Amino acid sequence: MADPNVSVPFFRVEAELPGRLGRAGVIHTPHGEIRTPAFIAVGTQATVKAVLPETMRELGAQAVLANAYHLYLQPGPEIVDEAGGLGAFMNWPGPTYTDSGGFQVMSLGVGFKKVLSMDVTRVQTDDIIAEGKERLAHVDDDGVTFRSHLNGSTHRFTPEVSIGIQHQLGADIIFAFDELTTLVNTRGYQERSVQRTHEWAVRCVAEHRRLSELRSHKPPQALFGVVQGAQYEDLRRQAARGLAGLGFAGYGIGGALEKQNLATIVGWVSSELPDDKPRHLLGISEPDDLFAAVEAGADTFDCVSPSRVARNAAVYSATGRYNITGSRYRRDFTPIDAECDCYTCANYTRAYLHHLFKSKEMLASTLCTIHNERFIIRLVDDIRESIGTGRFDDLREHVLGRYYAKQS
Repeated sequence: MADPNVSVPFFRVEAELPGRLGRAGVIHTPHGEIRTPAFIAVGTQATVKAVLPETMRELGAQAVLANAYHLYLQPGPEIVDEAGGLGAFMNWPGPTYTDSGGFQVMSLGVGFKKVLSMDVTRVQTDDIIAEGKERLAHVDDDGVTFRSHLNGSTHRFTPEVSIGIQHQLGADIIFAFDELTTLVNTRGYQERSVQRTHEWAVRCVAEHRRLSELRSHKPPQALFGVVQGAQYEDLRRQAARGLAGLGFAGYGIGGALEKQNLATIVGWVSSELPDDKPRHLLGISEPDDLFAAVEAGADTFDCVSPSRVARNAAVYSATGRYNITGSRYRRDFTPIDAECDCYTCANYTRAYLHHLFKSKEMLASTLCTIHNERFIIRLVDDIRESIGTGRFDDLREHVLGRYYAKQS
């Protein structure tokens, strides 16, 4: 049972992968169930770009994730609070997540926009800054001082500030404020960062409990701790064990992950965390990564990639990802993917989508985002079903064998 002193959703494991850490289960939130494994669609600024919330529901999305950093800057958490919380504000009836804002503070603060430097071939350094950019964020043991990427105004995030913002945003699942590092940071800095993130986690738990009592008239929120430690096994295990004793409702697995080591790192962390708490892997959505992460014990995932690549004309299909603006699709009157059950594939052709992108019509982004989000949501749904029916390995072989066939 969940700790009665912490406002948490109840998580129940319903099926397991024999001999492995993967499982299927259910998270209960005040706004409904999340059947896991589940892909959590990213609606950074309280919207999945180009798509109505009602449409996301029709696509099978169980929950959406918004970003505390962006909503803090605009429109402000107090406005979302007055609206009745994130779900009511964006007309989304189901469960919601907010991340702590730590990723955006760090990545935008060093000029990398949407990504951080994960190039392991670079010389290790702790002074990471994008070429031609100036540093907008400065970390100390108490928190982070940063300048807004919108207008340059100065702000300060501490663990208490991040938790306060997320309480006002009112998501069902919120994350502790953590320091994000990259694979370029030195081992010494990674060690200091893991310790700093643990200390911030302690403060987040205390502030979450304080605010939960003050706002007891609001629906309860579940606080997840975030495991850092980059590519180092001892640091990942140390971080996971430390957080496991703090009474979190669940856990996020964040930070620097080399693709080829993703399953190994998730496995290290999952083996250290309590079996009765959900584990959320931040920032993945590629089919091979999804299978690897589920097998290694991750329960939920979020990623902006399906919607972002859709806006750049890249679409998923059973036989791989391709760009719809290619000349071969100008007279192709078939759907994006003949096997897809989404609205776009039922009603529109590659030729029409090709035309929309070439004409720079906004509808192009909407239709391709609908398809990409449905593709990933359905894939994770299939993975969940395969765990219960004992077909996980067969499904993985079938899906990945076709999706990556052209790359082999």
